[in-house]
Amino acid sequence: MPSIFSRIVSGELPAYKVAEDADHLAFLDITPLVEGHTLVIPKKEIDYIFDLSPQALAALHVFAQRVAKGMAAAVPCKRIGVAVIGLEVPHAHIHLIPMNKVADMNFANPKITVPAARMQELATAIAAQVEGGSGLPTAPAAATLVTAASDPNDATLAQLQKLTAGLNFISEADAPLEAVSYAAPVGDLGNTQLLKVLGEPADAQVQTKELTVFLSNHTADNGVTGDVKLANRFKALQMYLKQELDGVQVYRIGTAPQLHAYALGRDVAGRLAGFKTVLTES
Repeated sequence: MPSIFSRIVSGELPAYKVAEDADHLAFLDITPLVEGHTLVIPKKEIDYIFDLSPQALAALHVFAQRVAKGMAAAVPCKRIGVAVIGLEVPHAHIHLIPMNKVADMNFANPKITVPAARMQELATAIAAQVEGGSGLPTAPAAATLVTAASDPNDATLAQLQKLTAGLNFISEADAPLEAVSYAAPVGDLGNTQLLKVLGEPADAQVQTKELTVFLSNHTADNGVTGDVKLANRFKALQMYLKQELDGVQVYRIGTAPQLHAYALGRDVAGRLAGFKTVLTES
Protein backbone atom coordinates (compact mmCIF):
# COMPACT_ATOMS: atom_id res chain seq x y z
CA MET A 1 0.00 0.00 0.00
CA PRO A 2 1.48 3.43 -0.93
CA SER A 3 2.66 5.59 1.95
CA ILE A 4 0.80 8.82 2.69
CA PHE A 5 3.77 10.68 1.20
CA SER A 6 3.60 8.66 -2.01
CA ARG A 7 -0.08 9.58 -2.23
CA ILE A 8 0.93 13.24 -1.96
CA VAL A 9 3.54 12.75 -4.71
CA SER A 10 0.93 11.16 -6.98
CA GLY A 11 -1.54 13.98 -6.36
CA GLU A 12 -4.03 11.71 -4.63
CA LEU A 13 -3.71 13.79 -1.43
CA PRO A 14 -3.25 17.59 -1.22
CA ALA A 15 -0.26 19.26 0.40
CA TYR A 16 1.13 22.73 1.00
CA LYS A 17 4.09 22.31 -1.34
CA VAL A 18 7.11 24.59 -1.06
CA ALA A 19 9.56 23.05 -3.55
CA GLU A 20 9.81 20.22 -6.06
CA ASP A 21 12.13 18.75 -8.65
CA ALA A 22 12.14 15.53 -10.65
CA ASP A 23 13.17 13.39 -7.67
CA HIS A 24 12.21 15.32 -4.53
CA LEU A 25 9.32 17.15 -2.89
CA ALA A 26 9.08 19.52 0.09
CA PHE A 27 5.81 20.44 1.80
CA LEU A 28 4.59 21.82 5.11
CA ASP A 29 3.93 19.38 7.93
CA ILE A 30 0.20 19.61 8.70
CA THR A 31 0.88 18.82 12.38
CA PRO A 32 3.88 21.08 12.91
CA LEU A 33 5.97 21.82 15.96
CA VAL A 34 6.19 25.46 14.85
CA GLU A 35 4.99 27.50 11.89
CA GLY A 36 6.94 26.64 8.74
CA HIS A 37 7.84 23.08 9.83
CA THR A 38 8.62 21.41 6.50
CA LEU A 39 9.10 17.81 5.32
CA VAL A 40 11.55 16.94 2.54
CA ILE A 41 11.16 13.57 0.81
CA PRO A 42 12.45 11.60 -2.13
CA LYS A 43 9.62 10.90 -4.55
CA LYS A 44 10.67 7.26 -4.74
CA GLU A 45 9.20 5.44 -1.77
CA ILE A 46 11.99 4.06 0.41
CA ASP A 47 11.27 3.29 4.04
CA TYR A 48 14.58 4.15 5.73
CA ILE A 49 16.68 7.14 4.79
CA PHE A 50 19.95 5.22 5.04
CA ASP A 51 18.66 2.66 2.55
CA LEU A 52 19.02 5.36 -0.11
CA SER A 53 22.02 5.01 -2.36
CA PRO A 54 24.90 7.36 -1.51
CA GLN A 55 24.07 9.43 -4.58
CA ALA A 56 20.35 9.64 -3.73
CA LEU A 57 21.10 10.49 -0.09
CA ALA A 58 23.44 13.29 -1.13
CA ALA A 59 20.93 14.64 -3.64
CA LEU A 60 18.17 14.66 -1.00
CA HIS A 61 20.33 16.71 1.36
CA VAL A 62 21.33 19.16 -1.38
CA PHE A 63 17.64 19.66 -2.17
CA ALA A 64 16.91 20.07 1.57
CA GLN A 65 19.63 22.73 1.76
CA ARG A 66 17.91 24.80 -0.94
CA VAL A 67 14.60 24.50 0.88
CA ALA A 68 16.15 25.41 4.24
CA LYS A 69 17.69 28.57 2.81
CA GLY A 70 14.30 29.56 1.43
CA MET A 71 12.70 28.91 4.80
CA ALA A 72 15.30 31.01 6.59
CA ALA A 73 14.61 33.90 4.21
CA ALA A 74 10.82 33.67 4.61
CA VAL A 75 10.21 32.68 8.24
CA PRO A 76 11.76 34.74 11.06
CA CYS A 77 14.01 32.40 13.10
CA LYS A 78 17.56 31.97 14.33
CA ARG A 79 18.27 28.66 12.59
CA ILE A 80 16.63 25.94 10.53
CA GLY A 81 16.89 22.76 12.58
CA VAL A 82 17.27 19.37 10.89
CA ALA A 83 15.94 16.06 12.19
CA VAL A 84 15.44 12.54 10.86
CA ILE A 85 13.18 10.35 12.98
CA GLY A 86 11.88 7.77 10.55
CA LEU A 87 9.25 6.12 12.75
CA GLU A 88 6.06 7.99 11.82
CA VAL A 89 5.75 7.28 8.09
CA PRO A 90 7.46 4.42 6.19
CA HIS A 91 8.85 6.82 3.62
CA ALA A 92 12.25 8.49 4.09
CA HIS A 93 11.94 12.14 5.07
CA ILE A 94 13.82 15.03 6.65
CA HIS A 95 12.25 17.50 9.06
CA LEU A 96 13.29 21.15 8.58
CA ILE A 97 12.13 23.22 11.55
CA PRO A 98 12.46 27.00 12.07
CA MET A 99 13.88 27.38 15.54
CA ASN A 100 14.74 30.10 18.02
CA LYS A 101 15.86 27.75 20.79
CA VAL A 102 16.68 24.05 21.17
CA ALA A 103 13.28 23.27 22.71
CA ASP A 104 11.62 24.11 19.38
CA MET A 105 13.06 20.81 18.09
CA ASN A 106 11.54 18.70 20.86
CA PHE A 107 9.16 16.22 19.21
CA ALA A 108 7.56 15.59 22.60
CA ASN A 109 6.12 19.12 22.45
CA PRO A 110 2.41 19.43 21.60
CA LYS A 111 1.81 19.95 17.90
CA ILE A 112 0.24 23.26 16.95
CA THR A 113 -2.73 23.99 14.70
CA VAL A 114 -2.16 26.50 11.90
CA PRO A 115 -5.17 27.82 9.94
CA ALA A 116 -5.33 26.82 6.27
CA ALA A 117 -4.94 30.40 5.07
CA ARG A 118 -1.79 30.80 7.14
CA MET A 119 -0.40 27.47 5.89
CA GLN A 120 -0.87 28.61 2.31
CA GLU A 121 0.73 31.96 3.12
CA LEU A 122 3.75 30.18 4.60
CA ALA A 123 4.06 27.76 1.68
CA THR A 124 3.85 30.56 -0.90
CA ALA A 125 6.37 32.72 0.95
CA ILE A 126 8.90 29.89 1.31
CA ALA A 127 8.49 28.81 -2.32
CA ALA A 128 9.19 32.37 -3.43
CA GLN A 129 12.53 32.31 -1.57
CA VAL A 130 13.88 28.93 -2.74
CA GLU A 131 17.17 29.51 -4.54
CA GLY A 132 16.94 28.81 -8.26
CA GLY A 133 13.14 28.57 -8.08
CA SER A 134 10.88 26.18 -6.24
CA GLY A 135 10.01 24.13 -9.31
CA LEU A 136 6.34 24.72 -8.55
CA PRO A 137 3.91 26.51 -10.87
CA THR A 138 4.07 30.25 -10.33
CA ALA A 139 1.09 31.39 -8.28
CA PRO A 140 -0.47 34.76 -9.00
CA ALA A 141 0.35 37.52 -6.52
CA ALA A 142 2.70 35.42 -4.44
CA ALA A 143 2.49 36.30 -0.77
CA THR A 144 5.35 37.25 1.50
CA LEU A 145 5.62 36.99 5.25
CA VAL A 146 7.46 40.28 5.42
CA THR A 147 4.64 42.78 5.61
CA ALA A 148 6.80 45.89 5.62
CA ALA A 149 5.75 48.62 3.25
CA SER A 150 7.51 48.73 -0.11
CA ASP A 151 7.59 52.54 -0.07
CA PRO A 152 11.28 53.51 0.28
CA ASN A 153 10.17 56.85 1.76
CA ASP A 154 8.46 55.21 4.75
CA ALA A 155 10.57 56.91 7.43
CA THR A 156 8.52 55.40 10.27
CA LEU A 157 9.22 51.88 9.08
CA ALA A 158 12.90 52.63 8.62
CA GLN A 159 13.16 53.86 12.20
CA LEU A 160 11.20 50.89 13.52
CA GLN A 161 13.56 48.53 11.70
CA LYS A 162 16.50 50.11 13.50
CA LEU A 163 14.76 49.98 16.87
CA THR A 164 13.67 46.32 16.57
CA ALA A 165 16.86 44.93 15.00
CA GLY A 166 18.10 41.98 17.05
CA LEU A 167 15.33 42.19 19.66
CA ASN A 168 13.45 39.04 20.68
CA PHE A 169 10.22 38.79 22.64
CA ILE A 170 10.62 36.19 25.37
CA SER A 171 7.61 34.02 26.18
CA GLU A 172 7.89 30.25 26.42
CA ALA A 173 9.97 30.53 23.26
CA ASP A 174 11.98 33.45 21.95
CA ALA A 175 10.72 35.13 18.77
CA PRO A 176 12.18 38.11 16.89
CA LEU A 177 10.44 41.46 16.66
CA GLU A 178 9.70 42.49 13.07
CA ALA A 179 8.99 46.08 12.06
CA VAL A 180 5.79 46.37 10.01
CA SER A 181 3.76 49.01 8.19
CA TYR A 182 0.34 48.51 6.62
CA ALA A 183 -1.92 50.60 4.44
CA ALA A 184 -5.24 50.83 6.26
CA PRO A 185 -8.64 52.54 5.93
CA VAL A 186 -9.14 55.87 7.63
CA GLY A 187 -10.91 55.79 10.98
CA ASP A 188 -11.30 53.19 13.69
CA LEU A 189 -10.71 49.58 12.71
CA GLY A 190 -13.07 46.86 13.83
CA ASN A 191 -11.73 43.35 14.27
CA THR A 192 -12.97 42.28 10.84
CA GLN A 193 -11.12 45.09 9.07
CA LEU A 194 -8.05 44.65 11.26
CA LEU A 195 -7.72 40.94 10.46
CA LYS A 196 -8.10 41.70 6.76
CA VAL A 197 -5.39 44.38 6.88
CA LEU A 198 -3.02 42.04 8.71
CA GLY A 199 -3.74 39.05 6.46
CA GLU A 200 -4.94 36.99 9.43
CA PRO A 201 -7.80 34.43 9.24
CA ALA A 202 -11.20 36.14 9.32
CA ASP A 203 -12.35 34.00 12.25
CA ALA A 204 -9.23 34.51 14.39
CA GLN A 205 -9.70 35.53 18.02
CA VAL A 206 -8.53 39.09 18.81
CA GLN A 207 -7.52 40.35 22.25
CA THR A 208 -6.01 43.74 23.10
CA LYS A 209 -3.41 44.74 25.65
CA GLU A 210 -1.84 48.03 26.66
CA LEU A 211 1.69 48.43 25.25
CA THR A 212 3.49 49.18 28.52
CA VAL A 213 1.89 46.15 30.15
CA PHE A 214 2.79 43.95 27.19
CA LEU A 215 6.46 45.03 27.33
CA SER A 216 6.77 45.38 31.10
CA ASN A 217 8.87 42.23 31.58
CA HIS A 218 11.23 43.39 28.82
CA THR A 219 11.63 47.04 29.83
CA ALA A 220 12.43 46.24 33.48
CA ASP A 221 16.15 46.38 34.27
CA ASN A 222 15.85 43.07 36.12
CA GLY A 223 13.32 41.64 33.67
CA VAL A 224 13.33 38.59 31.42
CA THR A 225 16.10 39.85 29.15
CA GLY A 226 18.60 39.72 32.03
CA ASP A 227 20.44 42.58 30.35
CA VAL A 228 20.10 46.28 31.22
CA LYS A 229 21.21 47.33 27.73
CA LEU A 230 18.51 45.20 26.14
CA ALA A 231 15.95 46.55 28.60
CA ASN A 232 16.95 50.07 27.58
CA ARG A 233 16.46 49.19 23.93
CA PHE A 234 12.93 47.99 24.68
CA LYS A 235 12.33 51.23 26.58
CA ALA A 236 13.48 53.23 23.54
CA LEU A 237 11.17 51.23 21.27
CA GLN A 238 8.24 51.72 23.64
CA MET A 239 8.89 55.46 23.88
CA TYR A 240 9.04 55.81 20.09
CA LEU A 241 5.77 53.96 19.63
CA LYS A 242 4.01 56.01 22.31
CA GLN A 243 5.36 59.36 21.10
CA GLU A 244 5.32 58.98 17.32
CA LEU A 245 2.22 56.84 16.74
CA ASP A 246 -1.39 57.53 17.63
CA GLY A 247 -3.59 55.03 19.46
CA VAL A 248 -0.91 52.38 19.96
CA GLN A 249 -2.41 49.07 21.00
CA VAL A 250 -1.18 45.49 21.18
CA TYR A 251 -3.36 42.94 19.39
CA ARG A 252 -3.03 39.29 20.37
CA ILE A 253 -4.42 37.22 17.52
CA GLY A 254 -5.20 33.51 17.54
CA THR A 255 -5.17 30.97 20.34
CA ALA A 256 -2.51 29.22 22.40
CA PRO A 257 -0.02 27.65 22.16
CA GLN A 258 1.12 30.13 19.48
CA LEU A 259 -0.37 33.56 18.92
CA HIS A 260 0.61 36.48 16.73
CA ALA A 261 1.11 39.77 18.54
CA TYR A 262 1.03 43.15 16.80
CA ALA A 263 1.92 46.46 18.48
CA LEU A 264 0.36 49.02 16.13
CA GLY A 265 -0.56 52.69 15.95
CA ARG A 266 -1.19 55.28 13.24
CA ASP A 267 1.76 57.22 11.80
CA VAL A 268 1.52 60.70 10.26
CA ALA A 269 0.65 59.17 6.88
CA GLY A 270 -2.27 57.23 8.41
CA ARG A 271 -0.56 53.85 8.05
CA LEU A 272 -0.69 51.21 10.78
CA ALA A 273 2.88 50.81 11.93
CA GLY A 274 4.75 49.10 14.72
CA PHE A 275 6.09 45.59 15.19
CA LYS A 276 4.86 42.02 15.22
CA THR A 277 6.11 38.89 16.96
CA VAL A 278 5.01 35.39 17.95
CA LEU A 279 3.93 34.41 21.47
CA THR A 280 4.25 30.84 22.71
CA GLU A 281 1.99 30.10 25.67
CA SER A 282 0.87 26.76 27.06
